[in-house]
Amino acid sequence: MKKMVLFDLDDTLLWDKKSVQDAFTLTCQLVEKEEEISPEVLEKNVRHRARELYASYPTYTYTQKIGINPFEGLWATFDDPGEEFRKLREIAPVYQETAWLEGLKDTGVDNPELAKKLAKAFREYRIESPYLFEDALSVLTELGKRYRLALLTNGSPSLQNLKLEISPELVPYFEKIFISGDIGTGKPDPEIFNYCLQTLHIRAEDAIMVGDNLNTDIIGANQTGIDSVWLNRFNAENKSTIEPSYEIKTLKELKHILQP
Repeated sequence: MKKMVLFDLDDTLLWDKKSVQDAFTLTCQLVEKEEEISPEVLEKNVRHRARELYASYPTYTYTQKIGINPFEGLWATFDDPGEEFRKLREIAPVYQETAWLEGLKDTGVDNPELAKKLAKAFREYRIESPYLFEDALSVLTELGKRYRLALLTNGSPSLQNLKLEISPELVPYFEKIFISGDIGTGKPDPEIFNYCLQTLHIRAEDAIMVGDNLNTDIIGANQTGIDSVWLNRFNAENKSTIEPSYEIKTLKELKHILQP
């Protein structure tokens, strides 16, 4: 019988992609009121420019290691200790405004002041748009009666903690919250999984990892000897060679795995 359930955060418990989408939609609609351009086209262009810019900075390798994506970079402040986060903190305002400016230019508008306004609005809208999956709290409540629960998430500590601050219902369920930026490496590195096991005084065979990402949550758990549960809410096709121990479509199915 398992004793510990490790949960991923983004797009496992928190619906981060929906929050980001809402922030983009609301921000781009601001431009529709000021300029005669399509919000959908602007969003596409900004997303493209954000990915391109993000990968061009010398901090990119570190963000890959820790697990911080371009769209998190669009609203993060990186108020975290350490040299790498200091670099990210300096780059972030420039990156955020430039992504919006270049996206505007691609849409036919060259307006630095508008870009600055949109960069600020995106962060505000993202903070105002937290979403929990509807099954998250009920499943955590039920599992918490029989199992130890911990959270293992990639990202900047200041940003991940902000996500938890605006979704405060989650925090009390977890015995421990592990954030890759605090540890120095992120999923799928077995080092972070082993760090969690050692800190929690739990054996790999007594734990199970639940997450939505094959390339971080699942392969990382597999490589550490932890049973893995791929939460495939949206029927994605597994085109990789990564094989989860289990696959589910909702968190409610966890009980059938933990209590067969």
